[in-house]
Amino acid sequence: MSGPLSSSVFLAANVNIIEIFANTDHVGQAITCLLGVFSIFAWSVMLGKYFELKKLKRFNEAFEYRLREERRLFDLPELFRTKRTIPYGDLFADAMEAYARAAQIGQERGEQNIRSRIEHAENALQRALGRQVLRYEASMIFLASIVSGAPFLGLLGTVWGVMVAFSSVATAQSASIQTLAPGVSAALITTIAGLIVAIPSVFGYNFLLNQVKVLITELENYASSLADRIELETSASTTTTEQG
Repeated sequence: MSGPLSSSVFLAANVNIIEIFANTDHVGQAITCLLGVFSIFAWSVMLGKYFELKKLKRFNEAFEYRLREERRLFDLPELFRTKRTIPYGDLFADAMEAYARAAQIGQERGEQNIRSRIEHAENALQRALGRQVLRYEASMIFLASIVSGAPFLGLLGTVWGVMVAFSSVATAQSASIQTLAPGVSAALITTIAGLIVAIPSVFGYNFLLNQVKVLITELENYASSLADRIELETSASTTTTEQG
């Protein structure tokens, strides 16, 4: 098909869609416009979430690399305990602060509460882990609601439009295809709008959900390795002190 001919067909299709939308009643138009707003929100959430997760993954990798370069966690500067915008940094800061509080209380009481320090750090890691999981999953429920609700909203508009079309036919007392077709085609536009919203959203939701699961698994592994490292370094420092 030549370029001009294909363009004219495309423009004709657009004109038909506009005409069908214009022939739709107020309820159908309202539902179609609402689905259009949902589509804008869905794309905004999907794109925003994608770039947010990508940025957090890059920050996490850089923070973990810095930790691996350091021989002892307790030798890291105080600056690393303020990087709470980074998920790994938030876990590290909470664990170090809980450890320091337990150590301070132990010194005030004159106790060598090594086990207590480690337990406090592990509990802090679990709390920070739960907080960051909620951060990763933020906005996903909104996207899931659009995926589930958009087709039903479109179906509602179609059922309403078909009901109005048959009601008009009954009032006119004529059941020809010429009188029924415009109302039915106008009713079906809401189903099309619902599918246009839902289909990209379901692919985007599944992709983002997989990314969130991967990041949560990496976060749990990091929390576990950090807890192990805190315990090992505490045991090593205690052994060195006793030998000294």
